[in-house]
Amino acid sequence: MFSLSELRQTRVFQEALEEGRQEGRQEGRQEGRQEGRQEGRQEGRQEGRQEGRQEGEIIGKLASVPLLLRAGVNPEEIAASLGLSLEQVLEVARSPEDSDR
Repeated sequence: MFSLSELRQTRVFQEALEEGRQEGRQEGRQEGRQEGRQEGRQEGRQEGRQEGRQEGEIIGKLASVPLLLRAGVNPEEIAASLGLSLEQVLEVARSPEDSDR
């Protein structure tokens, strides 16, 4: 019979050991890719939600600009109060869609 140290030195054992290592590496890579994809999706969703909230907030502010202009508030005050740039306020003021209302 072979002793453990003699068994480890056989070609069959060495080939099996290397094959096991390769399979382990491959499984590890696949698991890493899957985890990376999942984390990337989660981060993308979070970023998308945050961007959506920010866009929604800006859209809401811009929607109030025509009302404030009709109420007689000057563009500089609107920009300062709503945290918009003066250019954004003036662009809405020039918009033909809002002048019809």
